[in-house]
Amino acid sequence: MSAERAGEEKPSPIVPIVLSLPTSDALTLAAEAGAALKSRFEIDQIDVAFVLGSGWSAAAEDLGEPIGQCLLSELPGFSQPVVAGHGGALRVVRTPAGKTAAVFTGRTHYYEERGVDAVVHGVRTAAAAGASVLVLTNGCGGLQLNWRPGTPVLISDHINLTGASPLHGPTFIDLTDLYSSRLRALAHTVDPTLPEGVYVQFRGPQYETPAEVRMAGILGGDLVGMSTALEAIAAREAGLEVLGISLVTNLAAGISPTPLHHSEVIEAGQQAAPTLRALLTGLAGVL
Repeated sequence: MSAERAGEEKPSPIVPIVLSLPTSDALTLAAEAGAALKSRFEIDQIDVAFVLGSGWSAAAEDLGEPIGQCLLSELPGFSQPVVAGHGGALRVVRTPAGKTAAVFTGRTHYYEERGVDAVVHGVRTAAAAGASVLVLTNGCGGLQLNWRPGTPVLISDHINLTGASPLHGPTFIDLTDLYSSRLRALAHTVDPTLPEGVYVQFRGPQYETPAEVRMAGILGGDLVGMSTALEAIAAREAGLEVLGISLVTNLAAGISPTPLHHSEVIEAGQQAAPTLRALLTGLAGVL
């Protein structure tokens, strides 16, 4: 008689669990890019990094005394930005606070399908080059009627609806104070009128539907866009302190009385450039 009794179920075979452990490739590439950045501009390290999203590039002219600049694509692992309204350069400046700042005038978005590591490569490069503070900016849709296009909003928290993460395997990172309360307090010393809100990242590249915008509001969101959250998570993993700022470029779908178009994003950034320039310049003086 078989060792298995009649009617008794066979035990399920043991299937080994294969974890998605991180490879060293992405971190190695970031280390190479960080070293190339320091070598190219003959600096010991950077202290703070700014990532400029849609509508923000024109606001970065007065962040400090220029040290130099190059195309992002001239550094290891970077590609030229493909989204209108993004610059394609890396600038290095000495801020009024005496800090060395790297200004990334463009980013890779998740919807470009280059992989999450490409999305967060700038963040990891900044960390590899010595940065301790990261300022992430974006252009976004707003859910609050009193936040008209051209309104900058501090990000107090985010909801990541991309279904992706820059973390690999059992990497458990606390995101309780991801968008630093200390840095938000400093930002309020520059502009006490800055509102705060929760940013919701969708995958894109299509704009959110009115139903998705309603869902974001029910979940607690105030802003909707296609960037920032994945970068912020990678920044926390790398030990960076994060300040997030959204520029409301349009009312979100279902709230806006007109169809959405990327030209709105660019126009709102151009019109808000003096406000954004004053805000970034003020931040560069206190960070």
